Amino acid sequence: MVASKRASRLDVTGSLVDVNNYFYDQGWTDGLPIIPPTEDLVFEMLEACPLAADQVLGRMPPMNGSVTPEKIAINAVMAGCKPDYMPVVVAAVKAVMQPQFNVAAITTTTGGAAPAIIVSGPIADKLGINSGTAVFGSGHQANAAIGRALRLTMRNMGGATVHTMEKSTHGWPGKYTMCFAENQAASPWEPVHTGLGYEPNSNVVIVVAVRGIHTFVEGAQETGDGVLETICMAVKGAGISAYYYQLRGASPILVIGPEHAAEISKSGYDRESVKQYLFDNVRIPLYELKDRGHWGARGWPEEWEQQGEEFGIPMALDPDRYIVVVAGGDGRHSSWLFHGLLRKGQLR
Repeated sequence: MVASKRASRLDVTGSLVDVNNYFYDQGWTDGLPIIPPTEDLVFEMLEACPLAADQVLGRMPPMNGSVTPEKIAINAVMAGCKPDYMPVVVAAVKAVMQPQFNVAAITTTTGGAAPAIIVSGPIADKLGINSGTAVFGSGHQANAAIGRALRLTMRNMGGATVHTMEKSTHGWPGKYTMCFAENQAASPWEPVHTGLGYEPNSNVVIVVAVRGIHTFVEGAQETGDGVLETICMAVKGAGISAYYYQLRGASPILVIGPEHAAEISKSGYDRESVKQYLFDNVRIPLYELKDRGHWGARGWPEEWEQQGEEFGIPMALDPDRYIVVVAGGDGRHSSWLFHGLLRKGQLR
């Protein structure tokens, strides 16, 4: 939108509807109404950020617009954020600009990937980020606005829109917003970020490119092992891109409902052993993947193919690539978030 450090100042007259129509006509919105980013609202947002307003944090591919706290604040206001959300938004924006996230490919691929923000730590409850019932649904300002602020920043600073470099065949609603928190109160395990090298009371933002959500039910099995078997069976199918992106460091996300998590824990599994179970069992024989899906662009170790066509290709390069999060409300449901093209989940 603007390549300079400072954002442009505009005088737009008319009603709120007129302002929204003007922003929409300029291509600065996602199609939903926005809060006009007046200077006073942007200033309030910046007061919650310790960084200088014009500090260049990086450039947002694919069009490489410069990103500053001021520009993030403008998009955060437009998205409906409260000032308290600003640190999480900034962390998420900084995460997607890391080279290994490969945001240029994510925003221009036909696969339709969009960033999913997972917030782990005390700040989630403080900000009211939903981690329980309808965790991927509507009705929570923090979830909706934080995810939307990231997407608007990517759109307006990176320039990938349907009229330019956005090439998604279908896309998915995460192109509007996707943010949720870990349900630590209902989890039988330590916070997900402790397994990533952070102290228990740390606040961590994990951002992973996701192509969609696959929710499944397991209400018949009576053991954690039975639940895990169903979890693995739920993601064995032709055409799932994840099975071809291992060397690109893709991170599959398993969001386990609290009831499933309790059953799995009761059977003696901690988060690390769940990840090992997934690595060992979420596999498809090579012959089923051959000449299908992304076969021509596959990225896995050569030695896997040398094992023969019966060899089970794992969905991740190693167990630690899996991100296992407890979230959601009552009910024996869990979800896979199919990951798109990236190198690893980003932590800030």
